[in-house]
Amino acid sequence: MIWLQTKKAFIVAVGALLNALAMNLFLIPANVYSSGFTGIAQLLSKVLSDYTPIHVSMGFLLLVLNIPVAILGWKKVGKSFTIYSFLSVLLSSLFLTLIPIHKFSHDILLNAVFGGVIQAIGVGITLKWGASTGGVDIIAMVLSRLKDKPVGPYMFVLNGIIVVTAGFLFGWEKALYTLVVLYASTRVVDAIHTRHAKLTAMIITKKAEDLKKAIHGTLVRGITMIPAKGAFSNETRDMLMIVITRYELYDLERIIKEVDPHAFTNIVQTTGVYGFFRRD
Repeated sequence: MIWLQTKKAFIVAVGALLNALAMNLFLIPANVYSSGFTGIAQLLSKVLSDYTPIHVSMGFLLLVLNIPVAILGWKKVGKSFTIYSFLSVLLSSLFLTLIPIHKFSHDILLNAVFGGVIQAIGVGITLKWGASTGGVDIIAMVLSRLKDKPVGPYMFVLNGIIVVTAGFLFGWEKALYTLVVLYASTRVVDAIHTRHAKLTAMIITKKAEDLKKAIHGTLVRGITMIPAKGAFSNETRDMLMIVITRYELYDLERIIKEVDPHAFTNIVQTTGVYGFFRRD
């Protein structure tokens, strides 16, 4: 368990480093903006520097913005997810402060594409290991647990505000290149993690009760238990069917490996959910 936690913390640190490299070597030098809270911190830092005598580093603003979100995540999502997500934010803020801003290319398109891709690799591996880069990801988790409504529109509105603000303040060309960053990063995150917001897991196991208790101890999701029988072995088993968000996939995989590594699990895309999505 300690080795797994250490490995997870290392992956989170690598993701934070990639995020900082993408910002300080590609996006910030080209005045192209990121998505989510990173983009908001980037915009605020730029506005304060250009229009006021106050100079506040982007890393510090990113940390401050994520504090109330971390508190919300601690209460509504879970301690483990929030701790690693806040660790990601803390390390990103540190790396953003330590790594000098340097322009590798004067081509804005190259900066937008490479910055978006490198940042997305960091976000993708962080999500794959059951954490997040904070901000919008934690809000998405809270929304998915409170009500069965898609997170996409909320993220679209937030990123839309960043694009429009960047356009008004620094020219619409920058705003269009910001859209390039958003597209590139979205495609890469989908490839590394999963593009589906909701997933259905069907688990065939001999340890249904143990798995059920372990899942309920971590995830706030209902489980349907269905009697099953092996066609070849003729052995009696149980099938556990559970609908989760993509952010919970890592925790579910970890639980299955710990409780019943011989369980057969099928993960499929869920296009819609009707009825109550969470367990009280």
